[in-house]
Amino acid sequence: MDVNLLIAAIWNDHVGHSSADAWVKGKSLVTCPFSELGFLRVSTHPKALGAPMMDARKLLEDFLKKHSVEFLAADLPALKTKATRSEDLTDLYLAELAASNQLKLATFDSKISHSAIELIK
Repeated sequence: MDVNLLIAAIWNDHVGHSSADAWVKGKSLVTCPFSELGFLRVSTHPKALGAPMMDARKLLEDFLKKHSVEFLAADLPALKTKATRSEDLTDLYLAELAASNQLKLATFDSKISHSAIELIK
């Protein structure tokens, strides 16, 4: 799961919550340090969701437990990604990490071009 999907799945008032919640049901879910840190960063940033860190951590922890989310180490070397622009770096890293583990990267972002993407609508 990428950061945006994780945020939408966890925050009930997110515009994409119903789509994310429906997609999550019955799935085997995986996160990595980038997804989890991104969730905490966006959730607590004053210009984004502005939640207290303790609240965001608790929501993430509850979600991970409720859905028995597997944790995947971000062990792919950065130079293995095919990103050519800084704005694509993290998305393509996550896609390459998923592909290298025979997984898909679930995302709302239709701009990510990679065979490991599962686009959620």
